[in-house]
Amino acid sequence: MHRRLLLALPLLWPFTARAEGPLRVVASFSILADLVRQVGGDAVSVTSLVPPDADAHAFQPRPGDLRALRDAAVVVENGLGLEGWLTRLVQASGFRGRRIVAAEGIVPRTMQEGGRAVTDPHVWQDPRNVAAMAGRIAEGLAAADPARAGEVRARAAAFAAQVMQVDAEIERLVATVPPGKRQVITSHDAFGYYGARYGIRFRAAQGISTDAEPSARDLARLAAQIRRDKVHAVFVENMTDPRLAQVLAREAGAVVGGKVYSDSLSPDGGPASTTLDMLRHNTALFVPAMLAN
Repeated sequence: MHRRLLLALPLLWPFTARAEGPLRVVASFSILADLVRQVGGDAVSVTSLVPPDADAHAFQPRPGDLRALRDAAVVVENGLGLEGWLTRLVQASGFRGRRIVAAEGIVPRTMQEGGRAVTDPHVWQDPRNVAAMAGRIAEGLAAADPARAGEVRARAAAFAAQVMQVDAEIERLVATVPPGKRQVITSHDAFGYYGARYGIRFRAAQGISTDAEPSARDLARLAAQIRRDKVHAVFVENMTDPRLAQVLAREAGAVVGGKVYSDSLSPDGGPASTTLDMLRHNTALFVPAMLAN
């Protein structure tokens, strides 16, 4: 009997190592991957399906994504219609773990697009929502790995405190801009939550999704509005084609104000490699541009 047990031990060791090792988590895109890392720390190993500097709206899955999902214990998604491709991919992979919808419980904004009301999924552009999403992720990770629940919840609380400090920083910086100057033009309509939080009017060449190109008439109308309002800059987003913003700026007599980050972080070493860095970086570009309006 002892011999049979000893022979079985080498077969059991790999499973024991996996159980005690980091929880394998797949996040739908880079911002959520960062939130999982902030909350999970060493307790998680995270893969992002949509990489940094890539567009979650127009993502095309790769064969390796199926393997990552198959081997994962947890999938973290935004929800609110952002990842229309994810459910089919999860089903095709054979994933049997826990799914966490980070935006669950957040009251979404709705916008008019093409004559109909649509849900705006870009909730992470309001830091208060970032803190709520971190809490939601923490509860999902705690349920998936109860032994580390206390650690994960403590990290989530500490991260939420950092988020609220950044929120206060942004509020102080935006307060230096007179309300009449608080207008920003971007490539696509991803900053509605940021604008609502800080009292800034955002307009964009494209709508909430990057799938549809704006018409020449829409661009001409927006360019005329920019000229009338004397808006100084048009901002390029890291995951969109810069030519659209360049054309709009030229037609409106504005300048291209630099690269901002809306739906995707920068790679490691870039100016927006974490969610908090993204919020700070964008604000550092928006505020001087608004002051120049």
